[in-house]
Amino acid sequence: MANLKINGKTINVDVEDDTPLLWAIRENVGLTGTKYGCGIAQCGACTVHVDGVAMRSCGVTVGEVAGKEITTIEGLEVNGVMHKVQLAWIANDVPQCGYCQSGMIMAVAALLKENPKPNDNDINDAITNICRCGTFQQVREAIHAAANA
Repeated sequence: MANLKINGKTINVDVEDDTPLLWAIRENVGLTGTKYGCGIAQCGACTVHVDGVAMRSCGVTVGEVAGKEITTIEGLEVNGVMHKVQLAWIANDVPQCGYCQSGMIMAVAALLKENPKPNDNDINDAITNICRCGTFQQVREAIHAAANA
């Protein structure tokens, strides 16, 4: 049994400490916006924030994040107001299939919190999420739009 602080709420989940956070979020808590992609922390589809830092939830265990503040894509919106990255995603028509988008948005939101005005090199270094549809140009445009919002 673990107590997880997800999107501002403390939730008791009945899992072993070595359970990947991704599965606790999806299967035990029911927040399915965080996606399973590769299972080896490479693609970024499962990105969430842990104490404000973007982390790939398939590669971190419940035991490692117990007591820390976890934010999923469902918690990025505050009081019914979408995050500026979410708004930029819509305005720049970023998603195609959309599967990677929640993880990509979470990675970008963490980048902009740390570096509010990233240049292209900063983006290249920080955003390593994979999009199989190849919407990287739209992603870059949306990042710059969100940074200027």
